[in-house]
Amino acid sequence: MPLPPLPVPRTLPQARRHQATVAMGFVNGMLSGMLRHGHDPAPLLAATGISLADAANRIPVDRYATLYNLIIAELDDEAFGLFSRPMPPGSFEFLCRGMLGTTTLEEALSRACRFLRLVLAELRVAVRRRGTHAEIEIAETHASFGGRDDPARVFAFEWLLRLIHSVACWFVNRGIALDAVRFPYARPAHADDYALVYTEHSSFEGSTLLARFHDNLLDLPVRRDDAALGHFLEGAPGRISMLYRRDREMVVRVRDLLRAALPDNLSIEDVARQLHLSTRTLHRRLEDEGSSFRLIKEATRRDIAIALLTKTAQPVGALAADLGYADPSAFYRAFVGWTGISPEQYRSRLAALRQQAGKPA
Repeated sequence: MPLPPLPVPRTLPQARRHQATVAMGFVNGMLSGMLRHGHDPAPLLAATGISLADAANRIPVDRYATLYNLIIAELDDEAFGLFSRPMPPGSFEFLCRGMLGTTTLEEALSRACRFLRLVLAELRVAVRRRGTHAEIEIAETHASFGGRDDPARVFAFEWLLRLIHSVACWFVNRGIALDAVRFPYARPAHADDYALVYTEHSSFEGSTLLARFHDNLLDLPVRRDDAALGHFLEGAPGRISMLYRRDREMVVRVRDLLRAALPDNLSIEDVARQLHLSTRTLHRRLEDEGSSFRLIKEATRRDIAIALLTKTAQPVGALAADLGYADPSAFYRAFVGWTGISPEQYRSRLAALRQQAGKPA
């Protein structure tokens, strides 16, 4: 019987060390509706300083967000001209307002699904529980694109999952890790970016789009109110393209400071002081990037712990001390929370998997 795979950690993923950028494939997809309707995108591209000449170019995410809003204004359609009928400007705001006043994320997403049925004829969104996992499913109600891998069709699924996921994260005031996503088309050229935007566990050629995450996340309380929504809507809906990505500037800076200080256990006040920010400003900047100091600290310790368990024979007690845990039992509890198994079990399973593969333990 094959050994079970090592568990996938459940907290904040690693971030890249450069400015957040977007692959050109996302830009081409976003423009596909304009082109279908005979609109010339050149003036909007010039206004944002984006050139389509080199398909390998990457676009700063703030320019992408600006282009997002300019296309909506040009077409008078928050769905970029992708569907048989436009999604009127203001739809995103009403989607969010419809989710206000709910108690849990599950209730909020249920309202979102009902609203999206009113404004999108071609795609149907459903959220359901499946054992210990929950699923967001996006399915076509009827064929309306030029083919399975039509860039307009690809972008429609990319955009709608991004919108639902980002809004869900914002309403519960934390990032929601997608364990896996199956997309209903062939792997596109820009699919490497899916690890930044959705999850590193992305697959293709599905019958519908299916995004899986842990079902207990549906029980998270909704933490936003009308006042917070007013701030969120500034620059929306393009602003959602800048939230809850994995290459966020402040998240990276905080993580690097925490990593460099180990085994010293920096507080948020210590980090804010090193960044020459007030604690309140740092908290707000991290919140705007879809994270928090606690999540970053936990993820940093988790990633280092797994790397050391994988690459060294360091005793678990010494490893816990190097990570700033005064009590090894606290590290044990944290590790079980990240992976579902103890550090010793993780090492044993890794050694067995290596032996099975014919590699040195």
